[in-house]
Amino acid sequence: MESRELVQSWVDAFNRGDADALADFYSEDATNHQVAEEPVVGRAAIREMFATGFANARMVCIVEHIFQEGEWAILEWRDPLGLRGCGFFHVVNGKIVFQRGYWDKLTFLRLQRLPMPEVP
Repeated sequence: MESRELVQSWVDAFNRGDADALADFYSEDATNHQVAEEPVVGRAAIREMFATGFANARMVCIVEHIFQEGEWAILEWRDPLGLRGCGFFHVVNGKIVFQRGYWDKLTFLRLQRLPMPEVP
């Protein structure tokens, strides 16, 4: 499967809120680094990250563009509430080995009506 196709399948699983299916896209020792958070390492931890996220918020990914260059795919996305972001996926042998996502956490929390983080 090409990187672009894998990312489209990833989006489909994300929009179903299926943490198990999402975890299956990652290599056992993959890293998922959403820049607003600390990196999450390992398929099991990535699965838990998604499960927790889906339990706390209704998240929807609307694809604006998916670009591919070799083993890399870039996803530009938006959601129905107005949040926008992008993700970079490094895909090796049909599995995501590294993902980095860029989005505004404070906007996400506000749009989802979730508590704001404490400021030290």
